[in-house]
Amino acid sequence: MAEFQWPWEYTFPPFFTLQPHEETRRQQLKVWTDLFLKYLKHVNRFTIDTNDQNLPLFFNESINRRLSPELILLILEQLQQSGHAAPLDKRRQEWHVYHYTLEEYGNMVYDWIQETGQTNSICTLYELVAGENSTQMEFHNMDEDVLLNALRLLEGKGKCELIEMDGSHGVKFF
Repeated sequence: MAEFQWPWEYTFPPFFTLQPHEETRRQQLKVWTDLFLKYLKHVNRFTIDTNDQNLPLFFNESINRRLSPELILLILEQLQQSGHAAPLDKRRQEWHVYHYTLEEYGNMVYDWIQETGQTNSICTLYELVAGENSTQMEFHNMDEDVLLNALRLLEGKGKCELIEMDGSHGVKFF
């Protein structure tokens, strides 16, 4: 895997402090939310803990700057508003962060199922995220819990049915 290319802002110390000027703060949060999505996609990570103080996303060792817990939460809330994140606990410390929205992931999977002629067949979640046929797809190697959430949206639209068997999930697409 190639090394992640940090934006220039990442080496600018004030970037790690919430800016008081409204327009500057809005732009700062935009850059941070984009950075969260790009970095987590690069490392193929879907879950973060706001207390993970050694995560490079939260701490730039070369300039000795760290995001405050408040700024991390604000960034995650911005991602939540755009459909790219959801808290996993009531304390809002564990989060799912989605490179695409759940709806976008659901559409990707459903389009791929239709293109490959797999409608009216049953697939396991493992086949979808780790199967040989999906290696070129954006959802390949995706966190199965995130996939399950995306499939629940499709199920609500009548495009699939989730099936639970012996603690694992399958899905039938229509």
